Amino acid sequence: MGIKDTATAKYMRQNEIFADAFNYFVYNGRQVITPDSLEELDTREIDVPYGGKDGAQLPVQRTRDVIRSVTAMTDRKRAYLVLAIENQSNIHYAMAVKNMVYDALQYAKQVERAVFSHKQSGDYKNAGSDDYLSGFMKEDRLMPVVTLVIYFGSKEWDGPVSIHEMFEEQDADILTFVPDYKINLIAPAAIKDDEFDKFHTTLKEVLSFIKYSQNADKLTEIVENNEGFRHLKRNEVNVLNACVNAKLTINRKKEECDVCLAMQTIADRAAEKAAAEAAAKAADEQNIRTLQNSIRNLMERMGWSAEQSMEAIGVSDSDKKRLALYF
Repeated sequence: MGIKDTATAKYMRQNEIFADAFNYFVYNGRQVITPDSLEELDTREIDVPYGGKDGAQLPVQRTRDVIRSVTAMTDRKRAYLVLAIENQSNIHYAMAVKNMVYDALQYAKQVERAVFSHKQSGDYKNAGSDDYLSGFMKEDRLMPVVTLVIYFGSKEWDGPVSIHEMFEEQDADILTFVPDYKINLIAPAAIKDDEFDKFHTTLKEVLSFIKYSQNADKLTEIVENNEGFRHLKRNEVNVLNACVNAKLTINRKKEECDVCLAMQTIADRAAEKAAAEAAAKAADEQNIRTLQNSIRNLMERMGWSAEQSMEAIGVSDSDKKRLALYF
């Protein structure tokens, strides 16, 4: 797992951040899913291939980034859900297929657990033939699986957001028989400025920083006008440094970062470096002009060639190459 994957996964595994992402995307910012209603699930999904003795292969283990089960109250109804997040630091052009496989494996796992539960409890004794053969009884129900992709890049997401978008042009009649699968996506560049207030955790600061990370003026504006940027913790800073090379540092005494101060420090250092480079360049150009004058004087007074004059005053090899353009 790379630095970006490690930083984003650790950040999104926090229940309050995980809940905030789904409350923003599903409930338009309403606090329906609470952090304490989330229960961590095994991120590993096992893909068991089918086939005969010679055709079957070894099971393939696929690992989700973060997955939780949740019990949420909506309109006085209790909803049992499986929620998962896939973090993307880069655009994945087959994301729809990747998520579809993960979700299908999760549903298959639920069916397998139901079958195993019935076998353990002996429910099949009074079951009909259809229930017995399928293992999944008529009264059994699945929990909905919702996977949310969070893109931690500043570019526009230009990848397909559904299976149908991944096909070449097809007969519309045929496509009506091909189930589509769409991804649920949070991409900073697509979030409007007034929508960031729908986040209730540091996701607001992290995603808005990423959105404007390539626009210095706008980034400075949002950082200066948001108190939250003065108290970012290590997980947030790690995400920004890994994903958009923010170059932020943590105050070890407070274990937090004042982004406004950090950006000013970065700007000051950049200005100092630029001034030092400009001064060095000016001094170098002045040195070349002085050498030019000295060489011309020797050529006129002594009748020497440019090469002889350079040797006489000890011009370095690198300066000789540059001065050759003038003589």
